Amino acid sequence: MDRKHTYQQPITDFTRKDFTALNKNLTVDDALHKIRKEGAGERIVYFYVVDDENRLVGVLPTRRILTAQPDKKIEEIMVSRVASLTSGATVYDACEFFVTYKFLAFPVVDEEKKLIGIVDVNLFTEEFLNLEPDIDERQEIKDVFETIGFNVNEVKNASPVKAWKIRLPWLLATIASGTVCAVLAGFFEATIAESLVIAFFLTLVLGLGESVGIQSMTLTVQLLHTTAPSLSWYLKYLTRELQTSFLLGFSCGILVALIIFLWKGAVVAGTVIGASILLVELQAAIWGLSIPAILHKTGLDPKISAGPITLAMTDICTILFYFGLAAILL
Repeated sequence: MDRKHTYQQPITDFTRKDFTALNKNLTVDDALHKIRKEGAGERIVYFYVVDDENRLVGVLPTRRILTAQPDKKIEEIMVSRVASLTSGATVYDACEFFVTYKFLAFPVVDEEKKLIGIVDVNLFTEEFLNLEPDIDERQEIKDVFETIGFNVNEVKNASPVKAWKIRLPWLLATIASGTVCAVLAGFFEATIAESLVIAFFLTLVLGLGESVGIQSMTLTVQLLHTTAPSLSWYLKYLTRELQTSFLLGFSCGILVALIIFLWKGAVVAGTVIGASILLVELQAAIWGLSIPAILHKTGLDPKISAGPITLAMTDICTILFYFGLAAILL
């Protein structure tokens, strides 16, 4: 195998075939029998659910199938919203998925949404760390891992205890920001009770904010390799990021508002959520640019520190904008 891998290689070169696809019409008992008979692959992470034409329709975490009643159908306990990679995706696309969604594996589907394989995080912890790329590729790989909270060279040969110490701060930061978000959300109990649609779309709005925040942060970290941040530099790229984020937020907000109107007929709630998405995208871009720039300016390493801080600030502000606007207008 050529060891000069690049992020532009098709992800199909790295997909695993040792997985068990479960038909949505199977019962839990039938599915477990199938798994025992055919095996579950070398590194089981999730079970993926398909229809009679082998089209991907859901994902089934291991815990769900182990704790469900034997006569339950798979389609009743599966998660129908699945983040999947297309067969035309590149390794770089897969890398962005792992950073953005933080799942341990993703299914790969063809143009007809038929399941053709899976790719898991071991692609990066085993395959990529053993490559011998050129200097530019090595820096890109290093930046990706540092963006999600740890140094690749430290993790590569670390013992379990050392790896735990390296990776725990990221999780503690996530717990801390999640706790703050939960407390803030608690102040808006009355708003949530008055409009359940607001609660339905919270995770979507959080996800959109985090995605834009991480995208802006990643671009900023790359720029800081060759640029010393100044006020003029900051204002230039802030203007550009806000323009891009406005377009993203406006288009996503309109789309989600339309979905809510068609689904629930809730014009006011749809307008509030759509407007919230626009505000959330804008503030996420600001944090994504500002946090790495501030850390760089103060002499701290923006690659390792920026990820947890950016996500934490984005999530906290998202809760405030989202529920605050809902409390005012609903």
